[in-house]
Amino acid sequence: MFAVISDIHSNLEALTAVLADIEKRGIKTVYCLGDVVGYGPNPKECLDLVIEKTKWCVMGNHDYAALYEPTNFNYGAERASFWTRETLEAEKEKQHHDKRWDFLGGLPMRRTLKTKLGKQTAVIDFVHASPRKPINEYIFPDDVYSNLGKIRVLFSRLRHICFIGHTHLPGVFLDEPDFYLPAELGDVYPIIDGEKAIINTGSVGQPRDKDSRASYVYIEENKLHFVRLEYDFQTTAKKIKAIEQLDNFQAERLSDGR
Repeated sequence: MFAVISDIHSNLEALTAVLADIEKRGIKTVYCLGDVVGYGPNPKECLDLVIEKTKWCVMGNHDYAALYEPTNFNYGAERASFWTRETLEAEKEKQHHDKRWDFLGGLPMRRTLKTKLGKQTAVIDFVHASPRKPINEYIFPDDVYSNLGKIRVLFSRLRHICFIGHTHLPGVFLDEPDFYLPAELGDVYPIIDGEKAIINTGSVGQPRDKDSRASYVYIEENKLHFVRLEYDFQTTAKKIKAIEQLDNFQAERLSDGR
């Protein structure tokens, strides 16, 4: 039994709500798909929690931007990346400063897990964006209709299951090809031996599917469960608006899930 979280984006209120729910369910193992930082007001606190609470994390494009340089970012996202870097650099406690930067610098682009799910053995890849370009390729639901060649190439890279984030849109891609929203699946997807799937966990800290609730997934036996949680996004929004370098849009979008 394990949980997968992604796209926290320095949203401490959302992350603490998700971690509390994971603990309440008795889940001991948590994996993170990256974008721990970016957009939001609490990069230090979110990094500390991810370091403490997750078994591993892979690199997201906003983690990469804070560590190196923003690539193909809009103006607001770019400013947030530079502010995040300045905030992490300003840490006066050397132990905390070095721990966070060492964590970001050590993030891999991909992790793979071979494990028993019920009676079957599953091979699971963990990336931020896609099996082909782990850090920055977007896979949108409409791609199953408008970009069939792309979907076929992506599934050709899979052995079984791949967890992704990046678009902040939860759901399951199958190689039929098709895309299923969590609601269409009753919030449960049974992992089947031999059936390839790309599973988007949605976003903890910045949902974009017109649902303001934090999103994550967990697996029990061979069933994947999508979870949505209310959290105090008003507090997060107020913090963002109080920081000059962060775009107010990043606060306003939280209430609408956009």
